[in-house]
Amino acid sequence: MSEKLSNEELSKLPFMDNNLDLEKRVEDLLGRLKLKDKFKLSSGTQFFYTKTIKRLGIPHFKMTDGPHGIGPHSSGDSVCTYFPVGICRAATWNPELSEKFGVAVAQEVRDIGYHMLLGPGVNIQRAPHCGRNFEYQTEDPYLNSRLAVHCVKGIQSQRIAACVKHYACNNQETNRLTCNSVVSERALQEIYLPAFKATVCEADAWSFMTCYNKVNGVYGSEHKNLLKQRLMEEWGFRGFVVSDWTATQHIKTTGPCVEAGLSLEMPTAIKYKYKSMMDALNEGKFTEEMLNENIRRLLRVMFLTGLFDDPSMIPPGSRNTSEHQAVARKIAEEGIVLLKNEDNLLPLDINSIKKIAVIGPNANRKMSRGGGSSQVKPPYEIKPLEGIQAKCKGKIEIVSTPSEADVVIYITGLRHSPHKDTEGSDRKKFHLSSVQVSKINETIQENPKTIVVLISGSPIGMDWIDKVPAVIEAWYPGMEGGHAIASVLFGEVNPSGKLPITFPKKLEDSPAQIVKDLEVNYDDGIFVGYRYFDTNNIEPLFPFGHGLSYTNFIYENLNINKEKMSEKDTIKVSVDITNTGKRAGAEVVQLYVQDVECSVDRPLKELKGFEKVKLEPSEKKSVSLELKKEDLSFFDEKSNTWKAEKGIFNILIGSSSRDIRLEGKIEYVG
Repeated sequence: MSEKLSNEELSKLPFMDNNLDLEKRVEDLLGRLKLKDKFKLSSGTQFFYTKTIKRLGIPHFKMTDGPHGIGPHSSGDSVCTYFPVGICRAATWNPELSEKFGVAVAQEVRDIGYHMLLGPGVNIQRAPHCGRNFEYQTEDPYLNSRLAVHCVKGIQSQRIAACVKHYACNNQETNRLTCNSVVSERALQEIYLPAFKATVCEADAWSFMTCYNKVNGVYGSEHKNLLKQRLMEEWGFRGFVVSDWTATQHIKTTGPCVEAGLSLEMPTAIKYKYKSMMDALNEGKFTEEMLNENIRRLLRVMFLTGLFDDPSMIPPGSRNTSEHQAVARKIAEEGIVLLKNEDNLLPLDINSIKKIAVIGPNANRKMSRGGGSSQVKPPYEIKPLEGIQAKCKGKIEIVSTPSEADVVIYITGLRHSPHKDTEGSDRKKFHLSSVQVSKINETIQENPKTIVVLISGSPIGMDWIDKVPAVIEAWYPGMEGGHAIASVLFGEVNPSGKLPITFPKKLEDSPAQIVKDLEVNYDDGIFVGYRYFDTNNIEPLFPFGHGLSYTNFIYENLNINKEKMSEKDTIKVSVDITNTGKRAGAEVVQLYVQDVECSVDRPLKELKGFEKVKLEPSEKKSVSLELKKEDLSFFDEKSNTWKAEKGIFNILIGSSSRDIRLEGKIEYVG
């Protein structure tokens, strides 16, 4: 079978029959591959493609960045929807919206003729000044898991593969190619791996991308424990593993990568060069069955994404549609967080204000084309100033001098430049530049009614905050961001975003720091983010889960259906929420669990449930959440198992990790 088959001959082969069982198609095609074909399929070409096997009609399997829209660099300069970044999507606390995003971005991937999206990024936001926090979701493993599962489900509903990244413990950009994340088994189990595991066990993720860094001394692309043992054997992953681009360059030999389960080396062969693979095979460094399993996984995803199917059998693609732009705007509107609103300065009354000053370095700046591999080239991008201008047209005069205005909107924050919010480097400064701080102080002196809008993807120090009556965190809100910001400022949208990450007062308060040493010791263990701040009673600037509204919500009638919980019980926790204000709004009800007495150190509280509930004025709704044994458990390193100890657990219901409204308790009796 050395000669290329005709299209007619190919069409009659079993693997081309889309009515045949998936695994039979995979095995039929695998059996037709020669050894050199398997070597060829093990590494990429043209930076984002797999190689073709023309004699069998195997086309390129095409991959594209990125986590909040298709990257022009990976898609032939395609123009695509620029969705809000991952941390903004997480700030919605709305899993359904994550799923809608997944569907929309996958439709765009399909429209350009590609098969896999390199995302979502689910690395924990361990350090507040990691350069890539904007791409990731949250510091909390439970919230991370719930959002990631829905995102992957949305993407793969369109028969586009999600590629969950970066597996694992890629929590800083400094020395990311060579650093060694030294992390305890308990921290891996409780903090860093849950979202990865959930995307496999609950969403059947079809691909994982390895990290650049080492984890406990072993590079991600040759990490047999992480890949073969945990991902594949323990979690039941049926997809394939791809290296991050050039992530194999510092690995010494070929064999460990094959043995660990790395199917695809990108963007080209480094360890998977033909001679290197042949030599390693002949020397017994790996077996052909190991290689077959790696290729089997890649072929399986090719079939799952419809690579060999008639186009009529595949969900159609679409791009830059009004529907996708509406999803982008909705994420921005729900993700924007109202951090402070003294004397209810917001929302602004468009009918009573005559002049507004809109100033600041991010007022008129586009953000889509920066940040590294996550850049997007949208058909348009509504900048904050443009959104406010459109909202105020014919009603309010926009001026540039604070003293002339009734209200000032000062738009500042970060951008996607080196040592700010970007891939490849971490932030050098936690606070805004001295120039920016001086400008904010000057503006406040000229006009005390100054609202600060932050465009950023990670926490910022705010020494100036006591002087400012209102602050909004808008993140990088995507192509409809300007409209979303204006809608929130003028009350057309009632803000409902909640922080998915703790905002410290100063960087020194954070338990995790970016280090330049190649050994990065995760000394904070499980005490990441609010787990550390709350347990050690360190006052944050704004706590995890915080976010204000233009209305008020009352929590009452906490009901826990059982006082005692046994091993197989499901506890139902319900609470009534009433909107007591005059505006419709949405509240995120958060459930935290506190282990009163334990044989090991545990955080003061841990998020184990949440629900976003929308309420009209005076409307009351009952919110019901569930708890199981796993929600009470910790990972016991002595027995290497999850354990829930008998005793009392407090059930805390709140509007943030520091705003607990109702408390109850249960007894776990085993």
